[in-house]
Amino acid sequence: MTFMTTAKSMATLDAAIVGAGFAGLYMLHRLRELGFSARIYEAGSGVGGTWYWNRYPGARCDVESLEYSYTFSEELRKEWQWTERYAAQPEILRYLNHVADRFDLRRDIQFDTKIAVAVFNESEKQWLIETDGGDRVAATFCIMATGCLSAARVPDFEGLEIFQGKQYHTGHWPHEGVDFTGQRVAVIGTGSSGIQSIPVIAGQASQVYVFQRTPNFSVPAHNGPIAEDVKQDWQENGPKYRAIAESTPFGLLVQSKPAAHSALEVAAAERERVYEQGWQAGGFGMIAAFPDIVINRESNDTAAEFVRNKIRGIVRNPAVAEMLTPKDYPIATKRLCIDTGYFETYNRDNVTLIDARATPVEALTRTGLRTRDREFEVDSIVFATGFDAMTGALNGIEIRGRHGEALKEKWAAGPRTYLGLMAAGFPNLFTITGPGSPSVLSNMALSIEQHVEWIADCVAHLRDHGIATIEASAGAENEWLNHVNETAHQTLFPLANSWYMGANIPGKPRVFLPYIGGVPAYRQKCDEVAARGYEGFVLGERAARSPA
Repeated sequence: MTFMTTAKSMATLDAAIVGAGFAGLYMLHRLRELGFSARIYEAGSGVGGTWYWNRYPGARCDVESLEYSYTFSEELRKEWQWTERYAAQPEILRYLNHVADRFDLRRDIQFDTKIAVAVFNESEKQWLIETDGGDRVAATFCIMATGCLSAARVPDFEGLEIFQGKQYHTGHWPHEGVDFTGQRVAVIGTGSSGIQSIPVIAGQASQVYVFQRTPNFSVPAHNGPIAEDVKQDWQENGPKYRAIAESTPFGLLVQSKPAAHSALEVAAAERERVYEQGWQAGGFGMIAAFPDIVINRESNDTAAEFVRNKIRGIVRNPAVAEMLTPKDYPIATKRLCIDTGYFETYNRDNVTLIDARATPVEALTRTGLRTRDREFEVDSIVFATGFDAMTGALNGIEIRGRHGEALKEKWAAGPRTYLGLMAAGFPNLFTITGPGSPSVLSNMALSIEQHVEWIADCVAHLRDHGIATIEASAGAENEWLNHVNETAHQTLFPLANSWYMGANIPGKPRVFLPYIGGVPAYRQKCDEVAARGYEGFVLGERAARSPA
């Protein structure tokens, strides 16, 4: 461990916040309202978090814009007008810049700064933090708003350094954009960013080679401008709609009217009609049609086969269609993608699909890449290979709690938290939408607001009662971890080798990372914990009286 290696003076804050995306911006605003001194440390040169870095072609949110928004300010809600049903990255980034300017947040944000080390000083009850530039700060609270999908993963291919063309990762796209006109392009990966970018790249490039290891289920977005009457309805009824969304398992309005019965309890023709209606509506509606799709394999099979048949009907080449058709995991247990013309792209003459499971990429060469069967000469390679989800960004910082324990070591067998908010042995360290919370299995904007408000209320409670520290108790952490795992195994999610399970990162423990118990149950638990004097947490006053 290295710390305090420079001669720079140390600033003092009530709270240091890491990350200036949706979570960090709102956290700063709430703490300011409560009279705390706070500062954000952001690796990028601007606000936006995920939406600052992910500028790849076709990047857009898979939650509808009107729902993927802050609701803490009625004025903000009413003055911002979204243009599309599913906002593209540039529009979301404009929104977050508008928020930063409207609430004058930039004066408390330090850009182009990574946090290298954060160590808890037990005697002073402060976090001692050092940036990659040598700046130092002491903060009572350290709040990680680092995002669930922010640590980009580039496969460790042989020959990465010798390829003479251009290499791009969808999570770190050049801000000036990339023009692939006339180029031969290899795209490695067919997760969400691949599914969004491949149709756009194929419209520019002379040839696109798509290397697919695992085919993904994807449903159409049917994106387009938001009708004026819909905008007006949201202007008038937005709070009502947010309350309805909060009552659904994933925090999405589309789940507000599921059938009251199993997919197996209706006739096949009626089931097909319901699925078709959802497919034509676009978005997650189809998968939300019946309540047991993610818990009953037979019900899930009916939805999966519907989508498989759609793929077969769209892709003209039967062999390519079968390669694109997922068969070895239940639908929605890997991230369900929402696309615009993805499967249709494989009808283009300039797009070739390669089965990277049967013939993996063995190495990059000076002029392209090589599989067991052949070499592909390309001008550019796009890595749509995803992220070290939920824990990657936190493990990238040297975080040490009581007695010098490293968070990364504590989490060596999988992350351990209480409510996804705190970890035992790490006082005053909060993780917004951390592992063990609904996070990526919910509308992130909704879950972020809930976490920020809970954390803000918590630190205000500590201040008002003269309490120096709070941390999860080991017992509560163990109980919550068991509950998260038991709940996950009541569903079909563990059957897929997904990034929800850490399966995309070699050597990462195979544990279910988010909480699948649903937004309402989780929110109720958090509220009850706070109402009972932060039950399951150890408060400083009590710790001082306990020999433990």
